[in-house]
Amino acid sequence: MRHQRVINHLGRTSSHRKAMMANLASSLIKHKKITTTTAKAKALRTYVEPLITKSKDDSTHSRRMVFSYLKDKEAVAELFREISPKIAERPGGYTRILKLGNRVGDNADMCIMELVDYNEAMLKGEGAKAKTTRRKRAPKKKAEDTAEKTEKVKAVAAEKHEPETTSSTEEAPATE
Repeated sequence: MRHQRVINHLGRTSSHRKAMMANLASSLIKHKKITTTTAKAKALRTYVEPLITKSKDDSTHSRRMVFSYLKDKEAVAELFREISPKIAERPGGYTRILKLGNRVGDNADMCIMELVDYNEAMLKGEGAKAKTTRRKRAPKKKAEDTAEKTEKVKAVAAEKHEPETTSSTEEAPATE
């Protein structure tokens, strides 16, 4: 029975699993998006999200704690320099898992894991949704607008019925 077995061991020894998670996490931080199996992505989410939360506090202690997990200076610098200011207001849920289907060779369930604030396609879609509003019926027209429209209609009707004597003769060029 698997009582109280919280983590997925992924069929690896402890040292291999820790090294793999560190490499996956640093790749995710550097590239903002990685393609991996769904089981690894779910395990990586529990590994990398606390590190991103620690990066909100930019102190020497938090940098050292994150470096002890990632073991990559460039990834730590990128996390604290670029990612943490962008996710400062977000209370959690920094990653997204998008399922792709099965891998051809061994039929493993594949997915894309990405940082939420770095997907440009979805961010563009959210911006467009925020600008539009839907209403059930048209807003009521003001009395001034209707009065102006009726005056314009009367003016156009009056122009159609009046003969154009002065304006047409002045604009026409003289012919010899």
